[in-house]
Amino acid sequence: MGGMPLPLIFQRSDLARLGLTPHRLYAMAKAGELEQFAPGVYVRAGAMDDTAATWASIAIRNPSATICLTSALSMHDLTDEIPAATDIALPRGDRTLTTRFAPIHWHSFDKATFTIGRAAHAITEDIEIGLYSPERTLIDVYRLRHDIGADVAHEALKRWLRRRGSTPSELMAMARSFPKAEPSLRTALEILL
Repeated sequence: MGGMPLPLIFQRSDLARLGLTPHRLYAMAKAGELEQFAPGVYVRAGAMDDTAATWASIAIRNPSATICLTSALSMHDLTDEIPAATDIALPRGDRTLTTRFAPIHWHSFDKATFTIGRAAHAITEDIEIGLYSPERTLIDVYRLRHDIGADVAHEALKRWLRRRGSTPSELMAMARSFPKAEPSLRTALEILL
């Protein structure tokens, strides 16, 4: 095979750059050397677990995709809940993406506030997916507590407050951009502090 070494994950649109023909791609997939994780997205067999490969397949197709809500709480160790599916937000109006192996629960967040508290989470050396900060995640779970559960939101806030460096004033400054979350978050902080 000519071209460059195969990356862990790539899209069908990368074939020419990688020196692969569609025929060779399908032969490699049939031989079990590659797995198709989403339409037009291939992963070297055994190179990534299903969740990481699914997240990567989402991130390369929509760089705005961001892990949020209960999944972000779990990644920030602010809950003991184990999400049955990864919560991923897209800017309102973006289409959800097809995935094959790991379940995804899609959310649509306002474009005007989408990037507030958004950082990058590395999946591989050169692929990352968005991940909301602990503060943004707390705001979102309070904003959507009717779906997430008020008990999950309150427990996450308690855990966050016990952490060294947590700054309620910074949390409330960020919450001003989210009028649906600010009053309930302010009330919860007044009770807990």
